[in-house]
Amino acid sequence: MFPMGHMNSLELKSIEVASTPFTGVFLLRSISRRTAKNGRPFLAVEVCDRYGTFTFNVFDDSEMFSLLQNSATGTCLQIEGLTEIFNDRFSPRVQRARRLSQKEVRDQGFDRDLYDGPRESVDAMKMELDGYIQRIGNEKLRQTVRQALADVGDIFFTNTAAVSMHHAYRCGLLEHSLHVTRAGIALLPSYAFINADLAISGMILHDIGKAWEYCGDGAYERTRMGLLEGHVVLGYRIVRRAALASGLGEDLLLQLEHIVLSHQGLPEYGAAVLPSSPEGVFVALVDNLDAKMAMVERALGTTPSNQEFSERIPGLENARVFVKGD
Repeated sequence: MFPMGHMNSLELKSIEVASTPFTGVFLLRSISRRTAKNGRPFLAVEVCDRYGTFTFNVFDDSEMFSLLQNSATGTCLQIEGLTEIFNDRFSPRVQRARRLSQKEVRDQGFDRDLYDGPRESVDAMKMELDGYIQRIGNEKLRQTVRQALADVGDIFFTNTAAVSMHHAYRCGLLEHSLHVTRAGIALLPSYAFINADLAISGMILHDIGKAWEYCGDGAYERTRMGLLEGHVVLGYRIVRRAALASGLGEDLLLQLEHIVLSHQGLPEYGAAVLPSSPEGVFVALVDNLDAKMAMVERALGTTPSNQEFSERIPGLENARVFVKGD
């Protein structure tokens, strides 16, 4: 809970009376300049805390316009306003905003509920992932995985897995990579035709390019490399370099590269090629499973208790998740 007088995003969305005054502290997640139908410029602002996100608009005649327009992603904002619902979404009328320094955030205890993170211990996840690496029987594949992780460094264990879709928080990349590997290993006994060593290697490394694709702390954006190449290509580069350094044979190298290049499933989702090997299809499907279930879990945890369904979720084809029954 925030200190007395401040409300988090979940508490705000639970308020059923319109025009209720509120104060809260949030991270600036994204901001874009747009033009209304009458020609007036306005800012579409998205903010977040560990309990969820919401958006609001600020027009050019507001004293907040310049402050927000010149604020970077991840800026801590204290905002005041009135609750409102627009098109079935919480979209408040924000009246005042000010930036908070990191010192103010820490001293007033806002950081405890401002930053989201994984549900499991980071040290325990790292140990479990290392155990899966040890299960890779092929020495060259095992060395390739270790080399790729070493080349990327600690950022693999601390970075986000997305800007907003799933595991979009500190250590989200580690958590997602672990969950994909954990789920895939549980499923492998049902598919004896799959090369288990290759599949495990691919599950651990499929998203390694995200270590270079994103930057930020609490609220994230794409790096220059992320914008110009994307994590699929970046991951391919990282894995190829590690494989060559580890002496991985040409055939396994080609198959491992294929997993990385195809794991997004479809070109419109960012895949360089369609999954066309048993291991490529397998990793793409398990990756998609974990990403979507993370969206469901997020909806369950960020939907107010007085609502039966979540807000629409773009990553689930705009479905609304059923969060409770009678």
